[in-house]
Amino acid sequence: MDKKTVRDVNLEGKRVLMRADFNVPLDGKTITDDNRIQAALPTIKYIIDQGGALILMSHLGRPKGVDPKLSLQPVADRLGELLSQEVKMAPAVVGDEVEAMAKALKPGEVMVLENTRFESGETKNNPDLAEKLAALGEVYVNDAFGTAHRAHASTVGVAEKMPAVAGFLMEKEINFLSKAVEDPESPYIVILGGAKVSDKIAVIENLLGKADTILVGGGMANTFLKAKGLELADSLVEDDVLDTARELMETAKDKLVLPVDAVVADDFDKDANQKVVAVDAVPAGWRILDIGPDTIALFKEKLAEANTVVWNGPMGVFEMNPFAQGTFAIARTLAELEAVTIIGGGDSASAVKQAGVADDVSHVSTGGGASLEFFEGKLLPGLGALNDK
Repeated sequence: MDKKTVRDVNLEGKRVLMRADFNVPLDGKTITDDNRIQAALPTIKYIIDQGGALILMSHLGRPKGVDPKLSLQPVADRLGELLSQEVKMAPAVVGDEVEAMAKALKPGEVMVLENTRFESGETKNNPDLAEKLAALGEVYVNDAFGTAHRAHASTVGVAEKMPAVAGFLMEKEINFLSKAVEDPESPYIVILGGAKVSDKIAVIENLLGKADTILVGGGMANTFLKAKGLELADSLVEDDVLDTARELMETAKDKLVLPVDAVVADDFDKDANQKVVAVDAVPAGWRILDIGPDTIALFKEKLAEANTVVWNGPMGVFEMNPFAQGTFAIARTLAELEAVTIIGGGDSASAVKQAGVADDVSHVSTGGGASLEFFEGKLLPGLGALNDK
């Protein structure tokens, strides 16, 4: 990675302003999954060990103004438990009281700012808000890969006003994803799923020249199948991108591998009647909700040869147990490969966790949207704003 990291700056005695991704799921005030907090710990501990006074900031959810239900207090409490030390909680994002707390912070101490999205200027990258945030610290560290595709005040604005470097999680993400985009070891297989082709067109276009094979599942496969002339009854299809799907198949030639059978249901419901049919035999009134056993076998056969695999998007409606088998089969297959296996965040990350194999793949990205834009070949604003080596 050609950006500076926390290793490249002197942190001793400095107030360090760090953007983390603490957008954790909450049940009331209880955090139901603290993975994102755990992921930031290596950078947090390094800054403390180097004698920095640490000021942490993050968003949580999508509040419209100040919303006590989306306060970062539970995050500060959990972080205090994980660090076995007091973590101070600021009463707001910026302001006189927050500035006084930041200035009084001693080396090794930690405080958390309130939810950055309580400030309307955050998502607009408001320069005044960025100025006030920058006034709190002397060095800026971005370790929030999950928000690196957003040009917000806490990710881009503040980085333009002070020395700005990457944390360890950001570095790890970029190193893994760069290898997959710029220098993958062949055979290189990309697995794409999820509901819509329109979300992944740019990814397919960018990776077609690099990947040896692209396996397509999920709702997006339906659009390709219909573009080939198949009748898919009530299955989800994006009719407005059928021409684009035809063009992609024409360009891709044999690289694009589509399902050959599917699990279909007579309703979009976990208790619906279901059966396995060939993709050209979907009965009237039924819809495709998962890839079938022959497709799973076909995809496994292709994956057996891989040295690099990138996966983004589920193979079916995996939130409903009867239609999760294709997604979980792919997750377990990747866990058994000797290849470099990279999971592109979002639903795919949830799938490998639910399948119990998250520790058996090479890298699970912490950013669904950010990894998708990275695979599209875009420069992520939050990364671009950091200082070059």
